Amino acid sequence: MTTYGSFPGTRPRRLRTTPVMRRMVAETRLHPADLILPAFVREGIAEPVQIAAMPGVVQHTRDSLKKAAAEAVAAGLSGIMLFGVPEESKKDAVGTPGTDPDGILQVAIRDVRAEVGDELLVMSDLCLDETTDHGHCGVLDAEGRVDNDATLERYAEMAQVQADAGAHVVGPSGMMDGQVGVVRDALDQIGREDVAILAYTVKYASAFFGPFREAVASSLTGDRKTYQQDPANARESLRELALDLEEGADMVMVKPAGPYLDILARVADAVDVPVVAYQISGEYSMIEAAAEKGWIDRDRAILEALTGIKRAGARNILTYWATEVAQRLL
Repeated sequence: MTTYGSFPGTRPRRLRTTPVMRRMVAETRLHPADLILPAFVREGIAEPVQIAAMPGVVQHTRDSLKKAAAEAVAAGLSGIMLFGVPEESKKDAVGTPGTDPDGILQVAIRDVRAEVGDELLVMSDLCLDETTDHGHCGVLDAEGRVDNDATLERYAEMAQVQADAGAHVVGPSGMMDGQVGVVRDALDQIGREDVAILAYTVKYASAFFGPFREAVASSLTGDRKTYQQDPANARESLRELALDLEEGADMVMVKPAGPYLDILARVADAVDVPVVAYQISGEYSMIEAAAEKGWIDRDRAILEALTGIKRAGARNILTYWATEVAQRLL
């Protein structure tokens, strides 16, 4: 046989011969503890409501949310990220349900803590978009623009009521300048130095958020391009990262995950805090839709997508398949 460099002596295929061999040499492994379940709880419903754009995902009742949290514990997940969907009539210009101790998100936090205690990290979305009648992530000024600094005042209040309700982790997701520092100060002022901040550090103005709008019954018209990042930009992410770390972020997030693996890898290489990635609604729905058509192998595609996110540098992944995948990994 003709020799070409180190071939035939060197044959990488020897390490791919059997499932056991491939498992032994795998460089990236998924574990249930890597996964966090995003979950929606809706006020005023008697039964879970299917989300048409996200097959298999529901808007929970308070009772079904507690069941989902218990299942997450049994599957070995690390956390559950809660999003509250108030009754439409309760939304207003400043997102009052977001700071009402009896708002649906705060009630859900208390419910889940009562159900699972400290066996699961209870994380709360700290943003106004689900609670405002205009659907933006902040308070609007007289010209209809999101007022950054007025919004920060609302975020400070939200952080405190979510901590009081029992959140282990708060996730400021509105992409307001200074949000992490303001939230940290607000928590420390009430003696909640123990509550961690998962900063939505890199959040792009992405088309892949589409199905999420249905999930939270968003009232948004227009877009969020004035405060979420431009998909064309990469270096800007590292600037946001430096600012969030300086302000006291305990963990940082890249969102979306799949279309931004290059950004995820750059962030992971740059920091020594845990890096989280959010596999968002559009990423989920595309796989489910293609699988429903018979175009791809659903289970393989799910694991491949999550492995790619982990390989790029994510320590933890928010995914709507979290419980299902964790059960498969056990």
